[in-house]
Amino acid sequence: MMPLNLAEKGQPQIIKRLGGNPEVKKHLEDLGFIVGGEISIINSLGGNLIVKVRESRVAVSDELARKIMV
Repeated sequence: MMPLNLAEKGQPQIIKRLGGNPEVKKHLEDLGFIVGGEISIINSLGGNLIVKVRESRVAVSDELARKIMV
């Protein structure tokens, strides 16, 4: 298990755990990040990540990416 920001670009990953306080977890779940869901990194821009989650592309900060364990 590793944080999302260390995962390999373009490789599908399964979300194993969401970290942070309850507000952060709720925010991530609202964006579509759910435990057991598939996610892949599309691009990295200045430390921020563009990820594909479900059928959407979402930008997440490096700080949030560290709270998503894959």
